[in-house]
Amino acid sequence: MTVSYHKKPVVQNVSFTLGEGRLIGLLGPNGAGKSTLLKAMLGLVPTLSGQVHIYGKTYTEQRKRIGYVPQRESVDWDFPTHALDVVLMGTYGRLGWFRRPGKREKETAMECLRQVGMADYADRQISQLSGGQQQRIFLARALAQQADLYLMDEPFAGVDATTEKAIITLLEQLKQQGKTVLVVHHDLSTVASYFDDVLLLNRELIAAGPVSETFTAETLQRAYGGKITFLQHNDQGGMIIAGK
Repeated sequence: MTVSYHKKPVVQNVSFTLGEGRLIGLLGPNGAGKSTLLKAMLGLVPTLSGQVHIYGKTYTEQRKRIGYVPQRESVDWDFPTHALDVVLMGTYGRLGWFRRPGKREKETAMECLRQVGMADYADRQISQLSGGQQQRIFLARALAQQADLYLMDEPFAGVDATTEKAIITLLEQLKQQGKTVLVVHHDLSTVASYFDDVLLLNRELIAAGPVSETFTAETLQRAYGGKITFLQHNDQGGMIIAGK
């Protein structure tokens, strides 16, 4: 796949296959094209070349099987709606154009809120929630989609330690259910403990595969260049990373 803005490629000749039932970290420096790649997979931005197949079919054919969590900064949190209404939006794809959410959908939405620890905030206006709470609401909306593949754009950004722990616990649960989760992630120190596989991107695909094989000093230097200032292996075999 190649994606360009104003005739300038921002994602170029990227090809990969995601393994089913895996947690996958999408890593790379700022401006590497990570968010653009997710949006292109979802048909939200046009591609210059290439195709996306999800479970052997196009995104349009598999729309109901895909959940998306955008960057929190891209959402208008002043829009006058409540947490439960946002989560209910996740059920729309399975309802079709002419059905409105009913009792079953509201029960599903409330269960998703409970899973992310936000059931007590169902009637809270979204602008009154903290950043971490807003992120949990968007995760609950994705859960309500009952998807098989989840694409998450920086779900850990700007959240406190408690919320981060809750999010990774939820992602592990999705994995145990056989779901596949692709996560744009920035904190290199948590990659080995959070993910099964990584995609290292810097406009082009640097490396893809299991963390143990792909998340190495060599591939990180290729992806980040001078932004990685110190790399070494500690006594336990893990990597210590210091960056600018």
